[in-house]
Amino acid sequence: MTLSKLTTPPGTNDTERRYQIGEVAELTGVTQRALRFYEERGVLQPPERMDGGFRRYSKDDITRIEFVKKLQYLLGFALDEIKEMVEAEDLRQQMIASRHLDSALPARLTRADHIINALQRQLEVVNRKADALIEMRGELQDRLQSMGKHREGIHSQLEAEKSDPKEKC
Repeated sequence: MTLSKLTTPPGTNDTERRYQIGEVAELTGVTQRALRFYEERGVLQPPERMDGGFRRYSKDDITRIEFVKKLQYLLGFALDEIKEMVEAEDLRQQMIASRHLDSALPARLTRADHIINALQRQLEVVNRKADALIEMRGELQDRLQSMGKHREGIHSQLEAEKSDPKEKC
């Protein structure tokens, strides 16, 4: 089940709906242990707590978890890289949300600078990963080319043995 398939109980405001850790684990495909680990590492902000200490996650929390999961599993990002990306995205979202609060040009310029810095930090993380992937791709291409030449050599030896059976070892 994904966030888009979530339903809110009748009479409950959609933005007020909270989910327990087991529900979030099922919705996102992330284990409860991983969710606690994300929280411990600062990748996920500590969710609200019920009176008994149970975690209560919002839809925004679930969206963030899905973003973390995408970075980690699809792109191979380490948790430190994910934390850096998420923090930059949080800052960008905060700056965008406050855009109507300041109409003075200096404040708008400052906000734009903060957003640009956050986006630059995200791009730096992606560029580091892309550079590493490009390097790895080059290494794999070299290995593939070398193995192709080795295979051609074996194939040539087989052809030589077929044409001259005396040359067998």
